[in-house]
Amino acid sequence: MPIYLDFEKKIEELNEQMLKLKEIEEKGKINISVSMKELEEKIIETKKEIYENLTPWQRVQVSRHPERPYTLSYINAITDGEFLELHGDRGVKDDKAMVGGFGLLDGESVMFIGQQKGANTKLRQYRNFGMPNPEGYRKALRLMKLAEKFNKPIVCLIDTPGAFPGLEAEERGQGEAIARNLFEMMQLTVPVINIVIGEGASGGALGIGIGDKVLMLENTWYSVISPESCSSILWRNWDHKEEAASALKLTPKDMKKNKLIDGIIKEPIGGAHSNHEATFKKVKTEIKKHIKVLSAMDPNDLINERIEKFTSMGVVSN
Repeated sequence: MPIYLDFEKKIEELNEQMLKLKEIEEKGKINISVSMKELEEKIIETKKEIYENLTPWQRVQVSRHPERPYTLSYINAITDGEFLELHGDRGVKDDKAMVGGFGLLDGESVMFIGQQKGANTKLRQYRNFGMPNPEGYRKALRLMKLAEKFNKPIVCLIDTPGAFPGLEAEERGQGEAIARNLFEMMQLTVPVINIVIGEGASGGALGIGIGDKVLMLENTWYSVISPESCSSILWRNWDHKEEAASALKLTPKDMKKNKLIDGIIKEPIGGAHSNHEATFKKVKTEIKKHIKVLSAMDPNDLINERIEKFTSMGVVSN
């Protein structure tokens, strides 16, 4: 059974009516195709109305939808299964929350890197809920350097509630690992495309978030802190998370308006979780479009424009 969010009540009711109509048609052998067509149109109309008017907090909820596709689903769909995952940071271990490897994008080799959450409880524990340890960021950097060595473009898919905040992660240099990635990614001589496909929380997201083109799917968020944590710090509880979500300006529209990202990828009506294949197709189209343009640029120009892009953020001139 599909999982519905609290604001999708109308959609749930209409889908239940559709199921009942199908049962009536099957049992009574009655042709009710006209009624079903009208109901289908009503469902599409309702989805469009709801999803075009989502609040920032509702977009956060959609970004966390359990049926939303995760990084490996995107990679396998985009590469048609032609993906070779690479493991380990050559120092500590292989972080299961960070995945990466070479994949064929319509015959062209591309390095894909991203955080992986997990489709069920067991897999979420295995993937540490998409929260990488320092070795995850060091693995990501190793793979980026490998891509640079062979002059292959890099695509980073961002979906994390944050870097793992455990004591052992701090002992192994969580902050240094992320800072090192920021420094090194600025100077990569190959095209780098970053796409927020779900949650983009804090330094955990930024650790693979420096690139020539930073894009966000329509129902995602990108911020220095989650709405719940922000509410917890300012109001000492989670009761103000909706207010915090609005104040943080974390939606793709806000990020684009503030010139912090380069573009927004539209999702199918009803969100990415409602139509995986259509979402994969749109993401693949965007990746191919940007790789074509960026690959034609001189490496020095790539680096200079990338540095200029990020150093100019937050600068106000009178």
